Amino acid sequence: MGKLAAERRLDDSEALASMRGMRTSARKLNLVARTIRGKTVSSALAELTFSRRRIAGEVKKVLQAAIANAENNHQLDVDQLYVKEATVGRAFVLKRFHTRGRGRSARVEKHFAHLTVIVGERREDAIEETS
Repeated sequence: MGKLAAERRLDDSEALASMRGMRTSARKLNLVARTIRGKTVSSALAELTFSRRRIAGEVKKVLQAAIANAENNHQLDVDQLYVKEATVGRAFVLKRFHTRGRGRSARVEKHFAHLTVIVGERREDAIEETS
């Protein structure tokens, strides 16, 4: 009598991992996400490992989770995975106040963002066309 299970939104050759509420603005997170879109997972991991941006470590964790989901839950070949999508969305904003001189105060906004990484498996025919 329970409700029916929801259908899988992704293709059979795709896996997803997401992190909600990352402590950075969506604009800064998108700069890091843009560097890994479309790359193979090995080159994307290398890019994130040596990136100088603070949030790159968190993005790397999400990418590793997506790779683990693909391997363990969907039995995909890790060597043929690539970053199909890396989407960034705005989350909530904490509004704080910072005291200033002469009895004044200034508003400080602490932005948060969501990240979703989808990895896909490249088929052999698609790999042969690109090489």
